[in-house]
Amino acid sequence: MTTWHWVRHGPTHQKSFTGWRDAPADLSDNAALERLSAHLPHTALVISSDLTRSVDTASAIQGNRTRLPHDPALREFHFGTWDGVGFATVSDWHPDLSRAYWEDPGDHTPPGGESWNASAARVATAVRRVEAAYPKAHIIAVAHFGVILTQVQAVLGISAKDVLAQKIDNLSVTTLLPGKGKATHINHCP
Repeated sequence: MTTWHWVRHGPTHQKSFTGWRDAPADLSDNAALERLSAHLPHTALVISSDLTRSVDTASAIQGNRTRLPHDPALREFHFGTWDGVGFATVSDWHPDLSRAYWEDPGDHTPPGGESWNASAARVATAVRRVEAAYPKAHIIAVAHFGVILTQVQAVLGISAKDVLAQKIDNLSVTTLLPGKGKATHINHCP
């Protein structure tokens, strides 16, 4: 059984939708990065999305662990034309759609982007691929808020609406055992 240690990348300090736009992470808190690395299994494999904020965070906590290639399927949700735009502005542009996107996640899709369900399917495909290649391994996956929530949803069997109530802080760890339908940590900040 594969054990997943999902790590949310370092903070970006963005005040807007930040999906596939390549915003860098602030990795200046060396003590937090050292605590995070020390908390994670030393024999785990490390993978990240291909966005800079995840790649750089993975590099900062990798240590002597084996690194797998960056995976674009682990990118944050694709917010389309909303990416880089403030939340209030998006709400003004698309009041019904922006509200439905968060209050009734599923098939609602931002213009030029992807829905919750499409994002979750993309991530699930990557997870299955990694699990098939590395069965019984511990995997440290450095990714994004939405990506991590799709996996909490899948493992715990809860709705997207319910999982959106869960907090996932930057540099937190969410440890999931998909084969057991169990989470040992959600949003743990070592």
